[in-house]
Amino acid sequence: MNPANQTLRWTMRDVEALPDNEWIRYEIIDGELYVTRAPHHRHQYTVGRIFALLDAWSRQTGLGEPSILPGLIFSDSDYVAPDVAWLSYGRLRHLQDEVGHFRGAPELVVEVLSPGKANEDRDRLAKLKLYSRQGVQEYWIVDPVLQQVELYRREQAQLVRFATLLPTDELTSPVLPGFRCTVAEVFTSRAESYNTGS
Repeated sequence: MNPANQTLRWTMRDVEALPDNEWIRYEIIDGELYVTRAPHHRHQYTVGRIFALLDAWSRQTGLGEPSILPGLIFSDSDYVAPDVAWLSYGRLRHLQDEVGHFRGAPELVVEVLSPGKANEDRDRLAKLKLYSRQGVQEYWIVDPVLQQVELYRREQAQLVRFATLLPTDELTSPVLPGFRCTVAEVFTSRAESYNTGS
């Protein structure tokens, strides 16, 4: 085999050898390395809102808990850190390793889109395929610019698009019994009312 035709497949060991940098996130999907920079404030605020809504519901029900940027290790060549994941307590105990990573699929994974085609393709194509293959039950792709949420739910062993929700729509999930909020609540910022003087 001609070495020039071989594609480099990244592994967790390769990533662990890279220099630590708090402003960069490394992920591997099917042996391909993805590098992303620290996201915009609006992205992080949206991640925080989603976590807060899921955490409030989780505290009320006692069914599980959300996590921000958890390390999901599916294999040596599939390692990602989604923006938010939610795990039931049963799954959390079963999947969490000694250093706090999860070695398997959470019930719910949420990715908040960052600007740029490469970022969108990673979340809408590569990660959708990975999460589908690994058994994630529900996947939310959250778009802070369009203020919408794309819902993917598991049907016949794969994630399929269920709905695209707009700000006035209600966000619910069979994975989270009784959870509900409007999509607008995911994006609402107190700074918007502060800036308008209300």
